[in-house]
Amino acid sequence: MGTLKTFFKDTFIYGLATVLPRLMNFVLVPLHTEKLATTSYSDNTTFYIYAAFFNVLLTYGMETAFFRFFSTGDDKGKVFSTTLLSLTVSSLVFLVLVLGFNAPLAEFVGLRKDYFNLLIGVLVLDALVVAPFAYLRATGRPIKFTAIKLANVAICVILNFFFLWAIPYFGLNFPGYDTDDLVQYIFIANLAASIVTLLLLTPYFFRVKWQFSTPIFKQLWNYGWPVMVAGLAFVINENFDKWLLPALEGKAINGAYSGCYKIAVFMTIFIQAFRLGAEPFFFSHAKAANARETYARIMKYFVICGCLVLVLTVAYLDFFKQLIVRDPSYWIAIDIVPIILLANLFFGIYFNLGVWYKLTDKTRYGMYISIIGAIITITFNYLMIPRIGFMASAWATLAAYGSMVLISYLLGRKHYPIPYDLSRIGAYIGLSALACFFSYRYNDNYIMGTAIVLVFLGIVLLFEKKELQMFFKHRTDTTIIK
Repeated sequence: MGTLKTFFKDTFIYGLATVLPRLMNFVLVPLHTEKLATTSYSDNTTFYIYAAFFNVLLTYGMETAFFRFFSTGDDKGKVFSTTLLSLTVSSLVFLVLVLGFNAPLAEFVGLRKDYFNLLIGVLVLDALVVAPFAYLRATGRPIKFTAIKLANVAICVILNFFFLWAIPYFGLNFPGYDTDDLVQYIFIANLAASIVTLLLLTPYFFRVKWQFSTPIFKQLWNYGWPVMVAGLAFVINENFDKWLLPALEGKAINGAYSGCYKIAVFMTIFIQAFRLGAEPFFFSHAKAANARETYARIMKYFVICGCLVLVLTVAYLDFFKQLIVRDPSYWIAIDIVPIILLANLFFGIYFNLGVWYKLTDKTRYGMYISIIGAIITITFNYLMIPRIGFMASAWATLAAYGSMVLISYLLGRKHYPIPYDLSRIGAYIGLSALACFFSYRYNDNYIMGTAIVLVFLGIVLLFEKKELQMFFKHRTDTTIIK
């Protein structure tokens, strides 16, 4: 239990670096959906789809590879410097090459040239800070990590409000301000925040002894490139629907879909907070005698917490849609929210299951599984959007992640068996799905929603009472609970 306490404490601290920035970003969704028409919001979504795609390419799995070899390598300084050098050189080469052909590339991806240039700037700046951020996490410096993350988002949020709200509200005279092109200022704010982040992390470029190890780079590359391919497949799973919908259903539908998709942010926050603490922990704890039992317990508690997020969000969906997506023109896509929440929960479970191929250095399996998920996403969207509209995209996401969970579990049993409590996990997922079914039917009845949440919590506490008592006791394991 002591190990679990350490894990959850680290996850909580690093989780603040995700939760607090996400909460700050949270206020941007109402601002954007209020100030931007659904068509402009679709353009905003397209920008960040390409940002996600190229971000995976520019980091090429190095972050995960860094954790793998930094935690086990004898020369940690050389691992860090090799990672830092490779990402720095590749990012700068990418910048020079892309800016030389920015006009045709912008046309190819369907973005205006000025939007595309802003995108490239954000991408390169964010790639340059991957290694310093990973170093902070690997060396246990959560306060500095969190502070810099918060500074990044604070700048972005403040500039968003300045450009989209303060200037028109107070009638400020801002040179070149274009009221017909507000979306560009969202991208400018992001670029400014990325510049400040790089400046804050610049000292780490000079504290390290600059040395490049070819053998270490080969290890990093061989481990990381399948992670990169898996990451690209993940981007497809997450964003292919928002890329295809404008062509098949129009920008207005895509904007509404993308806006309602944001309501699932609570599950996203939970999963990202978990990932920040979990990834370094999985590697550092791998040699412990009880490692597999610990991973199994972590999975169970992850599912419990994720199911609670699911039930809470759906129970109060009527409140959240008015809080987050204030323009009723977006609400035509509100039915996707429970499905997307459940799909994201399955993605979190898949991340948990992935410990087997990361610890056994078989990351190619993660690549294969993610590619299968991407194929399901692409096929389902192409076949079903013409038949059932944007709802097909939500079901496609659930089908993809559900399939990936099943495949990963079956392969994990063979290569790195972990004693997951499948009966409890399955029961909690089924119970939360049932709770969501009833609470969604009465989503404007907060009394009914609260009752459903309390019943779900009561059942969980009934089954987990003994283990939770052991977990939360403040004395040593030999202390007698009175």
